[in-house]
Amino acid sequence: MDFVDRILTCTDCGGQFVFTAGEQLFFLDKQFKNDPKRCKPCKSRRGAQAVSATPGGGPAAAGISRTETRTECSECGISTTVPFKPTQGRPVLCRQCYKNKMTAAPTAAETASAAETAASDFVTANSSAPTEARRQPPPQNLTAADSASAI
Repeated sequence: MDFVDRILTCTDCGGQFVFTAGEQLFFLDKQFKNDPKRCKPCKSRRGAQAVSATPGGGPAAAGISRTETRTECSECGISTTVPFKPTQGRPVLCRQCYKNKMTAAPTAAETASAAETAASDFVTANSSAPTEARRQPPPQNLTAADSASAI
């Protein structure tokens, strides 16, 4: 497929710009369906405006506003805002109380590991069978002649 340079009109400034054969090949490789609508200066100006409008990034960068709900912390009682609507019966913590709770609580993996160790120590310490009985080899298979002589 041969590509030739094409002249397009910018939707922002109305000026004409060249859509080169190399750019067309790039668009084909990336499977872009539409031709470019803006010339390079308008495209870069538009990109700069979008970046300067949202210095923090995050959801606000995309123009999405987060819902902030004012509530009281269940632990210390101070007034705080949370990025969700609290549900009835569930505690809501301020940033400091949440941080304190997360550092104080061990992780689930640590808790499970400690429980396994305690259980194995308990079984070993409270085993009623003597050590020799636990280490005996399993009985060997008997043949029909051996079982007849044993009777």
